[in-house]
Amino acid sequence: MRDWDDAYANSAHIPGSDKMPAQWAERAAAYRAGLKHFRPDIAYGSGERQRLDLILPDGDSKGLVVFVHGGYWMRFDKSTWTDLAEGARHHGWTVCLPSYTLTPAARISDITAEITAAIAKAASLVAGPIRLAGHSAGGHLVTRMLCDDSRLEGAIYNRIAGTLSISGLHDLRPLLKTKMNDTLRMTMEEASLESAALHLPRGHSPVTAWVGGSERPEFIRQSDLMANVWTGFDVPTRLVVDPGLNHFTVIDGLKDPSSPITARLIGLD
Repeated sequence: MRDWDDAYANSAHIPGSDKMPAQWAERAAAYRAGLKHFRPDIAYGSGERQRLDLILPDGDSKGLVVFVHGGYWMRFDKSTWTDLAEGARHHGWTVCLPSYTLTPAARISDITAEITAAIAKAASLVAGPIRLAGHSAGGHLVTRMLCDDSRLEGAIYNRIAGTLSISGLHDLRPLLKTKMNDTLRMTMEEASLESAALHLPRGHSPVTAWVGGSERPEFIRQSDLMANVWTGFDVPTRLVVDPGLNHFTVIDGLKDPSSPITARLIGLD
């Protein structure tokens, strides 16, 4: 029988991963310290973690990029990832990074509702097209915004020009077999409801599933699944397997204005 805990155990297969969270936080703090235009801790709800940061470009804004962090819905917040905004910010986009209530204090379905509210709040503050991105659990959350049961208002949904799910989770049912589910507390009903790959798309907004070539095979399968299934519903999809990158290094390119992943995020390719 397959070891599903191992299938989703990224850190166990990446040397030095125990030191990475502190490094990420340090880099993000240094980046924030050098920002000229930064609006932190904007409330999008009444909860303690229902806050978002806006990183603004130096000139006029071309539109809104929303990046939703990962951590299996159990870890991290917006402050760990601020420097990932630089690629899009450099090109004139306003970047939103929301935090959200973590499990077990919230169910995954509650977090989906929170991200809906965060996008709505950011969209009310920033005009123009919207581009969504998310990493790992964040990839799940941004693809859920495109499903047939999405609660985004039509005017906001229609502004979404593209979605980038980086190492995203699109079928949550295998996670029921992991020890993580002691914290996630998913039932089969919720896991099915929260799986974008099991939904019809709401429309035809483009989706890119981007994954590192050196990631756990399950993450490559999850990315391939999303791109494959929604292609059948006439959604413009693309699968990109980025060679040599693991679950953590795959997002580094978002800091680089000239990287392929930044170009895909903001629609330059």
